[in-house]
Amino acid sequence: MTSAETPLQPCHGPAGEQDAPRRGRPRSEAAEQAIYAAVEKLMEDGNGLFELSIERIAAEAGVGKATIYRRWPNKEALLVDVVARLDEPPPAMHGPTHRDDLISAVDYMRRRGLRKRSRWIIKSAMGQMNAWPELKHVYHERVVRPRREMIMEIVRRAVAAGELRADLDAELLCELLIGPILVRTILWDDSPLDDPDLPRQMVDAVLQGIGAVPAPVPAR
Repeated sequence: MTSAETPLQPCHGPAGEQDAPRRGRPRSEAAEQAIYAAVEKLMEDGNGLFELSIERIAAEAGVGKATIYRRWPNKEALLVDVVARLDEPPPAMHGPTHRDDLISAVDYMRRRGLRKRSRWIIKSAMGQMNAWPELKHVYHERVVRPRREMIMEIVRRAVAAGELRADLDAELLCELLIGPILVRTILWDDSPLDDPDLPRQMVDAVLQGIGAVPAPVPAR
C-alpha cells in the first residue's frame, strides 16, 4: 500500500499498530470490489456518467485514487468494467438442437434485464453513451459484440446443419431476437420480463414466421 492510499480498515490500538490482516480474500480484491460497488451505488443514486469522477469514486469506496489507477487507466475503462460485470457469464450452448441454444441465449438476455440494479444502470448508461463516443465504442466491443456473436454463431451452425435456410441473414435474425428484450429492458417499464416462457415464444415466432397461414388471394 502506498502513502497515497486510504486504508480500507482503520487503525486500532497504540499508535503505529494495525489489526492483523484478516483471513479471506486479499485486500487488493476487497478494494476492487469496493470500487465496483461504489460506482454502482453512485449510478444507482442518479449520478450520470459525466458527473462521476475518480475522486468521488475513491471517496465512496474508501480507497485512494492510486488504488483505482493501478487497476484502470482512466474512468472510461472502469465504467465499462462496471457495466460488463453486471452480466452473468453466457451459458454453454450445447443443447439438443440449435433452437434450444437460441432459447437459452435469449433467456440469458431476459434474466439480465430482470435484475433491478443491472436494468437501472444499463438504462442510465445507454442513455448517455451517445454523447461519449469513446466509451460507447469500448462498451460495444466488450459487451455488445460478444453477445451478438454468441447468437450469430448458433445461427451459422444451424444453417450449416441444414436446420435454417442458407440465405438467412444471421445478423438480422440476431437483432430480431435481441430487440424485444432490449425494448422491454430499456424503453417499456410496463412490459414484463418475468415470464420464463418468453424466450421460447420469441424464438418460435421468429423461426416459424409471424403468419400462421398465407394470406388468401382475393377473388377476381
